Amino acid sequence: MKPPERQRPLMPMMGGGWGRNLGIPAEKPKNFQATAGRLMRYFLPYKWPLVFVVISTILGTGFSILGPRIMGNITTKLYQGLVRQTHGTGNIDFAAISHLLAILSGLYILSAAFTYFPRYIMAHVAQKSIYDLRQQLDHKLTLLPVSYFDTHAHGDILSRFVNDFDNISSSLQQSLTQIIQAIVTFVGVLVMMVLISPIMTITVALTLPLSFYFTRVIARRSQKFFLWRQTVLGELNGHIEEMYTGHQVVKAFSREPEAISRFTEINQRLYEATWKAQFITSVIMPVMNFISNLGYVFVSVVGGILVTLRRIQIGDILAFIQYSRQFSQPITQLSSISNVIQSAIASAERVFEVLDAPEETEIAEPRHLAHITGSIQFDHVSFGYTPNHPVINDLTLDIESGHTVAIVGETGAGKTTLVNLLMHFYDVTEGSIRIDGVDIRFIPRRELHHLLGMVLQDTWLFHGTIRDNIAYGKTGASEEEIIAAAKTAQVHHFVQTLPEGYDTVLNEEAANISAGQKQLLTIARAILADPPILILDEATSSVDTRTEVLIQRAMDHLMRGRTSLVIAHRLSTIQDANRIVVMDQGRIHEEGTHTELLKRQGIYWRLYRSQYAHQEEVSL
Repeated sequence: MKPPERQRPLMPMMGGGWGRNLGIPAEKPKNFQATAGRLMRYFLPYKWPLVFVVISTILGTGFSILGPRIMGNITTKLYQGLVRQTHGTGNIDFAAISHLLAILSGLYILSAAFTYFPRYIMAHVAQKSIYDLRQQLDHKLTLLPVSYFDTHAHGDILSRFVNDFDNISSSLQQSLTQIIQAIVTFVGVLVMMVLISPIMTITVALTLPLSFYFTRVIARRSQKFFLWRQTVLGELNGHIEEMYTGHQVVKAFSREPEAISRFTEINQRLYEATWKAQFITSVIMPVMNFISNLGYVFVSVVGGILVTLRRIQIGDILAFIQYSRQFSQPITQLSSISNVIQSAIASAERVFEVLDAPEETEIAEPRHLAHITGSIQFDHVSFGYTPNHPVINDLTLDIESGHTVAIVGETGAGKTTLVNLLMHFYDVTEGSIRIDGVDIRFIPRRELHHLLGMVLQDTWLFHGTIRDNIAYGKTGASEEEIIAAAKTAQVHHFVQTLPEGYDTVLNEEAANISAGQKQLLTIARAILADPPILILDEATSSVDTRTEVLIQRAMDHLMRGRTSLVIAHRLSTIQDANRIVVMDQGRIHEEGTHTELLKRQGIYWRLYRSQYAHQEEVSL
């Protein structure tokens, strides 16, 4: 089942008010400081654009902070002019008001400009930094051993490469400018409020503890429902994936009612968790509105008293109320940014975990094989995927150059493990494996893999044309070589029957061709590679009997003069092998030709009888 997808908790969008969204749960990194410092190093090559972003953000925010003060002065002059008109002592000074309006317009234009350019530059810097990090991770994946991919879910690796990068880039792109804006706004607004009236500033500050207290209480209650929601959502995702990927099995056994019932039960629990989390969180809005309005009442009352005492002007109250609304915004913004940044750093931790994973060991003194004969020696090899659980036990096997050796045995005997060791996907625990007398641990992996051509039981074809999939076996392969390989693999005629021929595009998982046709294409790819050593792991398991005969003829031609290691369950495909090795529980129990092993009436004889006894009885 697919692990639950990591998502941010739902957070309601709210307007003005003090302390909203404080304490909403977010995924937290294990080591925030170290991960954040490491992530910031990817921004160092772009330090001068970042300096411009910081300075521009400060200027843009500073210009916007001056706006309410000038608006208050305009209101005061307008009010004073009206009073003079009422008493017949003067008129409204429209020239002064126009001058202030011009200054206000200029400030807002400058503020908009200095707000736009930092966002534009920060978007470029953030995306370029993430581009560098993504490139590094992609290169890292090519250096990781096969054991890493065997022990980590492919969906989890994909999630780190896609979802976590999206989370980091979208979060950091806006966070820096928002943090600077929030800090400058908080300090600037506080200074302006104190300059207008320290008494009213204290009045506003008294409401902040109420905002923090109620937000924390509500957030603690909602957190358990958010966590419950995430758990149930992952369960629902897993159920849907299972039902849709295995829909044929569900239909074949008429299990649709059970699948629907299970979905309904999980969906009901998701509904319960979601509405409770959302309801409790939504309580923050009316509570904060009440506290905000209460603060505005206090400001208005105190401000009215100060105006009557001629301590402040009427326009100062208007400016102060606007500042008091702005005063809550940086607190809310920093709280929200804190959750976003923590989520981004948690995603960065997951990316760095892959970057810090042990790579394939470098060969200190590599050996290069100039002329390959293709002899292989397994010398007292032992191996286990986990400690104290050996899969191969003290196995010794010599394969002469140009010979075909077949490996047979029951499921779990260690046949495929033997191939993995020969490919150096894993290091042997004991003993050694040699090609032409050279230990494969001293042969560079890229060079080793060029010596070995593989056709696996599990076919792998990528999204692309048939031509591209066959040509994957050899860099720069010509059209003639591709067609020749396809003919040898008995797939050329099939390709010609397709409307687009070799230009036919294989869709996701190559679902537009049959399993046997996929196998034929992978065989053609191995033929094109033309390696001195062939490894065939159940290469004909997915084809019909007639196609199997055709492929076997092509394989006989292909294996002529090459060293071939063949793993097969269908014993009809290996009867002509130079030697057949029978494995059981990681050891070699029998070896010989097909005729010799049948005469011994051992494990191979029992395997052969289990497959062909019925046919022999019919023929008799």
